[in-house]
Amino acid sequence: MKLTQIKSLVIIVFLLIGSVAVAQTELKNKVVDFMSMMPIENASVYIQNTTIGTITNADGKFVLLVPKTYEKDTIIISSIGFKSYKTTIDQFDNEFDILLEEDVASLDEILIVAENRPKTGNDIVLRALEKLENNLPELPYLQKGFIRHKERNKKQFKWLVESAITLYDDSSYVTGGKDNLKINVDQVRKSYDLRDVDSLFSYATYLKYNANVDLKPKNLRRDTIAKSSLIKSIKWNDTRVNGLDNLFKGKLNLVRNSKSPKALFGKNILKTHQFKLDTILVDNERKIYKIKIDKSEDFVGLDTEGIYNEGYIAEGWMYIYWDNFAIKKIEYQLKAGSNAQKSRSKTLFDTQINHKLVISYLEYQDRMYPNYIYYETPKLVNVGYKPAGKINKEEEALFNKEERYYYTVQEILFTEIIQDQEQVEAALGQNWDSDLFSVKPYNKSFWENYNTLLESEEDEKLIKDLTKRSTLFKQ
Repeated sequence: MKLTQIKSLVIIVFLLIGSVAVAQTELKNKVVDFMSMMPIENASVYIQNTTIGTITNADGKFVLLVPKTYEKDTIIISSIGFKSYKTTIDQFDNEFDILLEEDVASLDEILIVAENRPKTGNDIVLRALEKLENNLPELPYLQKGFIRHKERNKKQFKWLVESAITLYDDSSYVTGGKDNLKINVDQVRKSYDLRDVDSLFSYATYLKYNANVDLKPKNLRRDTIAKSSLIKSIKWNDTRVNGLDNLFKGKLNLVRNSKSPKALFGKNILKTHQFKLDTILVDNERKIYKIKIDKSEDFVGLDTEGIYNEGYIAEGWMYIYWDNFAIKKIEYQLKAGSNAQKSRSKTLFDTQINHKLVISYLEYQDRMYPNYIYYETPKLVNVGYKPAGKINKEEEALFNKEERYYYTVQEILFTEIIQDQEQVEAALGQNWDSDLFSVKPYNKSFWENYNTLLESEEDEKLIKDLTKRSTLFKQ
C-alpha cells in the first residue's frame, strides 16, 4: 500500500472516530420539588414518542445520552403528582436545576362523574386487571436494558455487577405463559465480588441440597474451605434466590404474571390484598388514581423452593390512569405477618420487610411496557446462634449487626423497545444466557454509547471503596 493511501486511511479512521464521539448529546441535570427544593427520586426523563429515557436517582440527578438525530425533539421530565417539564433537546440547559410544581386533581369532583365508573380501590384495581389485555403489549417484543445488582451490609458494598441485558416477552400474559420470557446478559461493565470471605451459609446450604450433607454454618471454619468451593456455592445460591429468571418469571412480576397459577395479582387477589382509593393525582397532564395496598384476610406467600417465604402482609401503593385503567406504577412490599415469619425475619435479617419492589411502566404506542424495576431483599449470609458469655473480638465481629445482615438490590432500566417481528424472530435463534454472575470481557466502546443508571452520591462512595478492597475485579 502506498504512503498516500495509508495517510488517507488514517485520516478516514480518525474522522469516523470523531463522528462517533460527537454523535450523541449528553443531558445531565437535577430534578427538585419547587416548594421544598428536595430532590425528586424516580422522575421519568425521556424523549417524546420514543423509548429513549432514564430516571432520576436518590439525589434527583440523571444523565441521558441522546443521538444527535433527536436534537429537535422534545424531552419530557415527569413525576406523579407534579406538572411536567418539556423543552427541545437543543434548548435543554444542563446548568440550572429543573423545578417541578405540584399538580393534584380533585377527588370529590372525580367521584361524582359517570355512574358506571368504579369508585372503590378494590373495584378500580379489578378493572385495571381486566384491562390488561388492552394495555399490555399485544405482540412479542424485545427490550434492551441496564441492570445494577448490588449486595451490601449496613457498612459497605460486598458485591456489584452492572450489565446490559435483553428481555424477550411473547406477551402471553393472557394465558399466564411465564415460561415464554427470556433474558440474556449481553455485556458486563463492572464485576466486583468480596463475598468469598463471609458466605458460609451459602456453602452449608449448597452441601445440604447438592451433596446431602447437613452441616450448620456455626460449625464451619472459613480457613478450611477451598475458595473455589465457596465461590461455586455462592453462584449456586445467587441463581437460586436472586437470578434474573426468578425476578421476571416469579410471583413478584405482579402484572406480567397475573394469569399464572397462584399469582399474587390473580383471581384470588382480594383474599390477600385490599385496596383503598387515596386520591387523584396528575401524571404528565393525565389524571391518575393513587391507591393504597393493605393486608387482607390471608397472608401472602411466594412458594420459594427450600426457603420459608410465607406469612407476609402486603403494603404499598398503585398508580392507575383514570382514562384507560392502565397500571403506571406499583410500589409493593411484603412485611412479616405470621408469628413464624416475624421471628425468622428478626433473627436472620434484623428487619420485618422481606421484599421491597417498585415497577413503573412506560406508555409507547398505546401499550404499557416495563420501564424501571427496583427490587430489594435481605439475604442469608452469616447465620448462627449468638453465644452466651464472653466472646473474643473475632467472634464479636461475626455478630456485629452492621457486618452480619446483608441485603441485595437489583435496579433495571429499560431504554429501547424492539417491535419489528423479523428482528424478534432473529434474536430468538441466538443463544440466551441469563446468568448475571458469570464474568464477561469488558467492551469499552459498547458502554460509551449505552444509557445507564446514574449512581447516587452514597453509592458512588461505596463503589469507590469496594474497588479499593476488591481483588477479583477483571476488566
